Order: sequence, then structure tokens, then C-alpha cells
Amino acid sequence: MLKIMNLPLLIQWEKFKPGTSFFVPCIDRALTERFVTTEARRLQINVICKHVIEKGKYGVRVWRTDGILEPHSPLTEV
Repeated sequence: MLKIMNLPLLIQWEKFKPGTSFFVPCIDRALTERFVTTEARRLQINVICKHVIEKGKYGVRVWRTDGILEPHSPLTEV
């Protein structure tokens, strides 16, 4: 379990499959992104984080990208 600003953040990494995402509501989005990416790197999981506003709440959306196209990436011709 991660703690960000003394608040617990429970991420079930074993259930976090490639191509899925989760949203972390927070005010300090840079700090949250840093904690999540550090933990993902430690577990050797590839993620992309974006600072977003969803349903009027500031936060970070995290995608697991192992072996898939990155979210919002332009398609390329093969």
C-alpha cells in the first residue's frame, strides 16, 4: 500500500491488466504521479499517467501499457 500525504492508496497491482486504467482523485497530481510511477517501476510494470479532471475532480489517470498502444496515440500505418 502506498501512502501519499499520509493517505493510503491501495492499488491492486496483480489485478491491473494491460490496457486497463484507474483514476486517483488528488490535488497534488505531480506528487501522486511520482509515487505511482516509482512503485510501478519497482514492480517492472509500464504505466502512463495523465493529469486530468474527471466529473469535476482533479486527479491522475493511470494506464498500464505493457505491450499495447499508448492511450491517445495516433495510429500508424503498417
